[in-house]
Amino acid sequence: MKKYIIGMLAAASCCVFLSGMIRAQLLVQNIAGKVLRFHILANSDSSEDQELKLQVRDAVGVFLSEQMAGASSLEESEAIVEENLAAIEEVAVSEVEAAGYAYPVTASLETCVFPEKTYGAFTFPSGAYEALRVVIGEGSGQNWWCVMYPNLCFAGSVCEVDAETGEKLQAELTSEEYAAILESGDYEVEFQILKFLNSFLE
Repeated sequence: MKKYIIGMLAAASCCVFLSGMIRAQLLVQNIAGKVLRFHILANSDSSEDQELKLQVRDAVGVFLSEQMAGASSLEESEAIVEENLAAIEEVAVSEVEAAGYAYPVTASLETCVFPEKTYGAFTFPSGAYEALRVVIGEGSGQNWWCVMYPNLCFAGSVCEVDAETGEKLQAELTSEEYAAILESGDYEVEFQILKFLNSFLE
């Protein structure tokens, strides 16, 4: 009888596990499908290249803040970025040359795989996100990122989450999605049945 109960609990645990994994994956996909990220990679990890990365970030940020001021949807934001890729490269190259470097710069709108990242009070789960990707030179240095839509990048400071951030995200995400990114970053599902099974076997 005990083996039968253990087997039933194990089967139930597997069902809960699979259901939780599917639900968590769908949640991640839904969040990723509602935001546009800005991803910039430095030439290297030298202090000079990292400082240059931030200078390029700010220059591109100023340019994009003007271009995207009226964007009211993800689709519109992506269209604006795509239409301005050449101009973004020009802005970045001008900043690179002004700093005395000759690094090439590429700008593209593409799907990038990001690890779990915390931005201000919000933790975005790992996954594939659409992003404006700006690569300076070899692009082998540490990267910087923010969320372009909803706009968490360009209010007051290109790298600062402003007071309206929560409202912007709440307008785009469901209550469950919004609650998820406000958590500490632990997206692992906790299974009460597994806890019970462990206690039963002790």
